[in-house]
Amino acid sequence: MKTDLESYLKSGMENILRGAMSISRLNVRQSRFMAGFALSCKNASARREELKGKGEHIPPFLIASITSRCNLHCAGCYARAINSCGDSDISGQLTADEWKRIFIEARELGISFIILAGGEPMVRKDIIEAAGNVPEIMFPIITNGTLINDDYIKLFNKKRNLVPIISIEGGKEMTDKRRGMGIYERIAEAFSRLKENRIITGASVTVTKENLVEVFSDKYVDALCEKGCSVMLFIEYVDVSGDSGLSIGDEERAVMGERLNALREKHKDMLLVAFPGDERKAGGCLAAGRGFFHINSRGGAEPCPFSPYSEVNIKDTSLRAALGSDLFRKLNESELLSKEHTGGCVLFEQDNEVRQMLAQF
Repeated sequence: MKTDLESYLKSGMENILRGAMSISRLNVRQSRFMAGFALSCKNASARREELKGKGEHIPPFLIASITSRCNLHCAGCYARAINSCGDSDISGQLTADEWKRIFIEARELGISFIILAGGEPMVRKDIIEAAGNVPEIMFPIITNGTLINDDYIKLFNKKRNLVPIISIEGGKEMTDKRRGMGIYERIAEAFSRLKENRIITGASVTVTKENLVEVFSDKYVDALCEKGCSVMLFIEYVDVSGDSGLSIGDEERAVMGERLNALREKHKDMLLVAFPGDERKAGGCLAAGRGFFHINSRGGAEPCPFSPYSEVNIKDTSLRAALGSDLFRKLNESELLSKEHTGGCVLFEQDNEVRQMLAQF
C-alpha cells in the first residue's frame, strides 16, 4: 500500500526541522536562526496548502545546479558524462541576479529547501551570497569541500541558512580513488574548520557495492559525527557506463535499509536521509514537481538532474509557470515515476520514454 505523498513529505520536513533544531541546541546563534526558520516553514506550508486549494501543487524542495564548472575530475561523474559539467562555465549560465529572482519566487511559492549543486557550487560565491540573503529558505550546498576558505567560513557563520554538505566516499582509500589523490585530507581539514566554528555541516555519500559496508558501519558514522557532521545523505550510485558493476541491487539495498534504521536509532541527533530509498515510502520517484524538481545552470526546468530534459527555461517564464510545464504534467500523469528500477534513479533508466514524451511538445 502506497504511503500518501503529502503525508510523507509533511512528515519528512518535520523530521528535518526537528533534527536541525536538536543539532542546534548547543549553538545560540544557530538555535536563534532555527527558531525563525521553523516559523518560515510553517508559513511556507500554509502557502503551499493555499495554492493546492487552487489546483496547484508546489513541492517543498528544489535542486539548483548553479554552475557547470568543477575543479575536480571524479571517476564515474554523471555530470561530466553528459557534458553538463566541465572545467569552465559553458555559455548562457544564469547570473547571480537571475538566481536571486528564482530564490525569491521560490520563497513566495512556499518552497523551504533549495539544494545548491553544480558542478562545484562554491566556484559561484556570488550566487551563494545571494542565497544567504533569503533566510526563509534553507540552502544545503553539495560541495567537494576543497574551496572552503576563510571567506566562506565567515559567510557560513553570518548566514546560517547556508549548510555545506561535503561529498565523501568513505575513508581515505575510497575517497581518493574516486575524487583524486589528497582530496580526503583536504576534506578532513574542511570538516575540522567547520567544526571549530560551530557551523552545521553534513556529508553526502555515493553508495556503491564497494563502499556500502564501510559507509553504513557504526565506526564510519561515529567518526563523521566526531568530525562535527550532523547530516548524512546516502545517494545510490547511478552507473553512467552501464557496465561498472558498482550499482547496488536489491540484496545490498536491504542491508542498506537495515543499517540505516539502526544508525537512526543510535544517532538521534543526526539527520540521515537515503535517496532514493526514502522515496519508496512515498510510492515512487518524487521528481517532476511531486516532491522536487531541478533547474540547470542555464535555466532549464528539468524533472531531476538525472533526467536532463526540459521544454521551458526559467529565463523566459516564472518558477510557478515552469512547475506547470507539459513535461512535468505528462510525467505525473504517466506511470514512469512509480516504476520499479535497479539503479539510483528511475527516470535515468526510463531515458528513452522521457525523451519520447518530450518530443510530443
